[in-house]
Amino acid sequence: MKPIFVLNGPNLNMLGLREPAIYGSDTLKDVETRCAAQAKALGFGTVFRQSNIEGELVNWIHEARTASSGIAINAGAYTHTSVALHDALKAADVPAVEVHLSNVHKREAFRHHSFIAPAVNGVICGFGVNSYELAITALANIITAKEKG
Repeated sequence: MKPIFVLNGPNLNMLGLREPAIYGSDTLKDVETRCAAQAKALGFGTVFRQSNIEGELVNWIHEARTASSGIAINAGAYTHTSVALHDALKAADVPAVEVHLSNVHKREAFRHHSFIAPAVNGVICGFGVNSYELAITALANIITAKEKG
């Protein structure tokens, strides 16, 4: 089975340091460890990456088209601005889930709109680092159902 790509956008490298009251104290390395364990329990591996550069995220989504079973993506602020990520996710043609640590709908109005939501199977937000594990579980269910045809 191909791995699940877990892609992280801008500022997520600061997880654990940046606004812990909103994002918690876990680091991105902690999230990576939890994602790997969850995926392994469901019979998948992970490819875990972070970039502050939009084009790099686009390239990884393109790579995921042939190298992954699905994508869990926390695009950070690019969620609310990036048509490029939307288009890349549409072109990837693999199951994808949008992930957010915080409940974006309880935050500033500009965070309420997602450019990538129409290009993914679902959105999980507001459960802290558990949001990632929920996304991996959802992807595993989608992928398994698709394999069974």
